Order: sequence, then structure tokens, then C-alpha cells
Amino acid sequence: MTAKLYALTCGRLVGRLKDMIEGEDGEVALPIPSYLIEHAKGRVLFDTGMHPDCRTNAAGRLGERVARIFGFQHYGADDDIGSRLQAVDRDPGKVDYIVNSHLHFDHAGGNELVPNATMVVQRREWLAANDADLAAKVGFYKADFDHGHPIKQVDGEHDLFGDGSVVCIPTYGHTPGHQSLKVRTERGEVVLTGDACYFCRTLKERRLPRFVFDRPAMLDSLSRLAALEQGGAKLFFGHDPDFWKDVPQAPVPAF
Repeated sequence: MTAKLYALTCGRLVGRLKDMIEGEDGEVALPIPSYLIEHAKGRVLFDTGMHPDCRTNAAGRLGERVARIFGFQHYGADDDIGSRLQAVDRDPGKVDYIVNSHLHFDHAGGNELVPNATMVVQRREWLAANDADLAAKVGFYKADFDHGHPIKQVDGEHDLFGDGSVVCIPTYGHTPGHQSLKVRTERGEVVLTGDACYFCRTLKERRLPRFVFDRPAMLDSLSRLAALEQGGAKLFFGHDPDFWKDVPQAPVPAF
């Protein structure tokens, strides 16, 4: 079996490049990707972008520190995941699964707008998010993920439909339970890295972001992604603006 993969740009987030890759400076406008995967057995979103409150009251939702670090001026009224789905004639209420790479605000903030899906998260990520002290350390906000969705906690690799076409891959390090997603399309295999690999340069140069939960684990995850790429998979990097500008957007398949 194969699945169809569509890319959805859910705005951009302005950040400090030094926070994204060691040894750099200046600002960068980071694309906020979400991916729609359509399979005979269900419809899946990989990540959901930011909550609409981020455009009007980022400090109130995320705190003053995060609102100072990031700029939300490129997150428009039609950039939330609900609007992006509706723009390509998909009903947010008819999404079956949300696979969250992790539970940071720019990856899980739109979960609330996809009300009927089952969330698929790594068990260690869910446990961390529900531990108040660890959640505060890692930067998780209950407002992003606590909306009554059914939760499917998985441990390590997980085949979502049982046919190898959509497979969660553990890529720990950025957060306690970060995961990437392998998707088999008609053109071949794609790996959606999430924040396990911000940029193409992250993989090539092994320069990590400034804020990492477990650096050795993240380096191991980069090695795993590199092996998948060497095996023929195409990697879609987490927030790489140079890479993203050439990714076809829905309703055209991304790959």
C-alpha cells in the first residue's frame, strides 16, 4: 500500500538563527509545516502548526519569554491548520489521526482545531508533557494538547495502518519523545523529520539547535535519519526555508 502526501504551510515563525543551528547569527523566517497523509484506511495530519491565539496574544498563551524570542508577524489569519485544510477542501473534523512529532507550540498548537482525531504520540513524550516540572523545562503547554482527544501512546517504531506505508520512527533528543514519520508514496519513501533535523545543514554538519533536551540522543537520531537517506528515502527537513521553497503545496502532492 501507498499513501498520498500533501504539504501545508501554516505560516512562518521568525526566530534567531543561533537558536536553530550552532555558530550562526541573524534572524530566520522558519516555515511551519503540516502534512496531510491520505490512506485507504484513514486521513492523518503530521503536526498541526500554531494556535490562532499566537497571532493575537502570543505572550498570553506562551509567556513573555517565548513571545520575545519569536516573531509571529508572518502568521496570518488563514495560516492555521483549520483554514489550510478548508482551503484544499478537506474537513478538519474528518481527520482520523494527528501524529505529533512532539508537543511544542508550533507543532501541536493546532490540535484543538482538529477535534475528532486520535493523537498518536510517543509514550515518553506524553509522560513528559504531563509532568509539570519536566513540561516547564522542555517548553510544553497544556493548552496545546489537552483538548480531550483520544490518545494513542506508542513505544518506539509504530506502523499506523499495519502495512508499512505510514510508520512512526523514534527520533528522540529534541524533546524526550520526539518522533519522525516515514511515508511510502507512489514515488518512493519520504521521511518527515520534524525537529529531529531543522535544516539540511543540520544533517550534513551535525550542528545542533541551542535548546536540546538530550544532545547525544539527538545526534543518534541524526545518524538514523542519515541512514534512511542513504537507503533511498527523501528527507523533508523540519524548518528549512531554502528546502521548503521548492516543496509543492497542497492540493498538489508533495512527493
